[in-house]
Amino acid sequence: MRFHKIANVNKALDYIASKGVKLVSIGAEEIVDGNVKMTLGMIWTIILRFAIQDISVEETSAKEGLLLWCQRKTAPYRNVNIQNFHTSWKDGLGLCALIHRHRPDLIDYSKLNKVIWGARHAVSTLPPACRLRLSPSALNSHQHPGCCQYALPADPARDIVNTPKPDERAIMTYVSCFYHAFAGAEQAETAANRICKVLAVNQENERLMEEYERLASELLEWIRRTIPWLENRTPEKTMQAMQKKLEDFRDYRRKHKPPKVQEKCQLEINFNTLQTKLGISNRPAFMPSEGKMVS
Repeated sequence: MRFHKIANVNKALDYIASKGVKLVSIGAEEIVDGNVKMTLGMIWTIILRFAIQDISVEETSAKEGLLLWCQRKTAPYRNVNIQNFHTSWKDGLGLCALIHRHRPDLIDYSKLNKVIWGARHAVSTLPPACRLRLSPSALNSHQHPGCCQYALPADPARDIVNTPKPDERAIMTYVSCFYHAFAGAEQAETAANRICKVLAVNQENERLMEEYERLASELLEWIRRTIPWLENRTPEKTMQAMQKKLEDFRDYRRKHKPPKVQEKCQLEINFNTLQTKLGISNRPAFMPSEGKMVS
C-alpha cells in the first residue's frame, strides 16, 4: 500500500518538475509520511511558480511586481499604505481597497473606518463589511468567476487581525488571487476598448465619406443649375431688363459664388483629411462616386 502511494506521489512530482518547478529536498516518502513542513514547502513552491512568479509590472517581477501593483491600485484610498505583505494588511482595508478598485459594486469603501489594532481589540470591532471581504468567498464564482479560492481557516479575518505579523506567504497567495482575477479583467477591458476605438475610427471614416458624397452632390447640383444661367447670352430688348440682368450677375458674384467657392475648398480639405486618416489606419484610399472627385 505504501509503495503504491509513493508511486502515485512520484508521478505527481514528475509532472510538477516537467513544468519547470524545482522541488529541492522534497521526496514522495516525506509527503506520504505526512511531513507537514515538506508538504507546505512544496505547496508554496507550486504557488510561487504558477501564481506569483509570472507577475510582471513595469520590469519588476514576482514579489516586487505584485507589491507595486497593490501600491498603485490602493494609492487613492485613505488609510491604506501598502509597504509589505504582512503588517500592511492587518486592518483589512488594503484588501477592501483592492476589491473596491475593481468591483465597487461589492463594497462601499466610504463606510469603512480605520481601526488601530492592539491586543485588547476584539476581532468583532472589525467593520462588518471589511471582515466579510477578508475572505475569498467575497469573490466567489457567482460574483467574480476569475478569482480562485484556497483552503483557508474558517475565520481568516481573525487570524490576520490577531497575528502580530501575518504570514507573508499567505498574504501573497491571497493577494495573487485578486491580481490574476482583476488583471485578466483589465486585459479584457483593454482589448475591448481597443476594439471600440477601431470601430469608432471606422465609423468616423464612414461618416466623412458620406458627408463628402453629400456635399459634392449638392455642389454639383448647384453648378448644373447655375451654368445654363451664366451661359445665357440672349440680348435683352430694354435698358431696364439689361440693368436687371447686370444686377443679378453682380448679386451672384457678391452673395452666391463666394459661399460655393468656400464649400469647394472645404470639400478639398475634407477629402485630404479623410485620405490621411485612412492611410494612418492602413485602410484603402477613398474613391468618390464617378464625377465627384475633387479637382
